[in-house]
Amino acid sequence: MIDNKKMVEIMQAIAKRMEKEKEFLTELDNAIGDGDHGINLARGFAAVEQKLPTLADKDLGAILKGVGMALVSNVGGASGPLYGTAFMKAGGALKGETDIDAEKFVAAFEAGVEGIKMRGKAHEGEKTMLDAQCPALKALKEALAAGKDLKTAMGEAVAAAKDGVAYTKTIIATKGRASYLGERSIGHEDPGAVSSLMMLEEITQALS
Repeated sequence: MIDNKKMVEIMQAIAKRMEKEKEFLTELDNAIGDGDHGINLARGFAAVEQKLPTLADKDLGAILKGVGMALVSNVGGASGPLYGTAFMKAGGALKGETDIDAEKFVAAFEAGVEGIKMRGKAHEGEKTMLDAQCPALKALKEALAAGKDLKTAMGEAVAAAKDGVAYTKTIIATKGRASYLGERSIGHEDPGAVSSLMMLEEITQALS
């Protein structure tokens, strides 16, 4: 079960990870993007961390909506609106919920992924964050359907996201700044897929 206290913990863990990895993510982005992915995400999640105390006693939907709004307001580039939309849509799926089971967790994850598809007008296979998130969501659903608990199922989702990140190295980018490089984008991991993987790792780590 994930309650509001656990959700705040998860968001704090993600914020710390983004700060820790900001230079690595920015290096990845230097190769095929604007070179600001890590810096932008670290700044956005620092704003999230500041906002969390005001959200801590609210329901899960309100917490995630607040996180999404903080990201949209504080993250430049494409990742702010995309991650912001994902968290706000996930929040919409959990409106009024004070603790959730695996089924509701999946509903929130799915809503977030659909939000990114809609906002970015993108789909899997275009060398974006969706190439980590879509396989992760599929693996999560399959593991839960096979009767595994949420922590185990999220472990499988993380493994699928890792495969998705590796896959982004093999394909041409067709979205965003990286698409201007054409074939030269091959051989580079998508920074958004990598940051998505990191977030999924932190969520999994926080589950007991």
